[in-house]
Amino acid sequence: MSHGGTGWQLAQINIGKMLAPKGDPAVQPFFDALERVNAIADASPGFVWRLQSDSGNATDIEVAPDPLLIVNMSVWQDAQSLFAFVYRSGHTPEMARRREYFHRFEGTYQALWWVPEGHRPTIDEGLSRLWMLERYGPTPQSFTFKARFPQPGLADPPVDMKPDPWCIGNA
Repeated sequence: MSHGGTGWQLAQINIGKMLAPKGDPAVQPFFDALERVNAIADASPGFVWRLQSDSGNATDIEVAPDPLLIVNMSVWQDAQSLFAFVYRSGHTPEMARRREYFHRFEGTYQALWWVPEGHRPTIDEGLSRLWMLERYGPTPQSFTFKARFPQPGLADPPVDMKPDPWCIGNA
């Protein structure tokens, strides 16, 4: 597993529409777990950066006219580090509960893409990668763990990192 030195890091965005606004008891367990899950991310091998406001998370950043739409973005040293956090850490059981807090999402809700080392993507950049993935499917510019493209400059074919079936799509 490479850590840095390649000139590239992996960015990710995921969005979701909450079933109820913050403060509603129906979604309170999500918010109760958020600080703990963010701390797991921050301490994870390969973690570089995550989008956050002064609150310490990104749930209060307005990304759309719909106040129930929330965004999560982060940058990682490599795909293996992000994959381990998403599917093999204390984040995983919380993600398994997402149907308790989020509507089934119509369309693409997660995208991955390579960024130059040190780059911090904007929300608009992340949203454009979601659009690109939805419109064109996995490409070197926007892809998924099921079809992970190599870093720019490498001619390797896309790799299926085999995310757990219950975690992908709108399952």
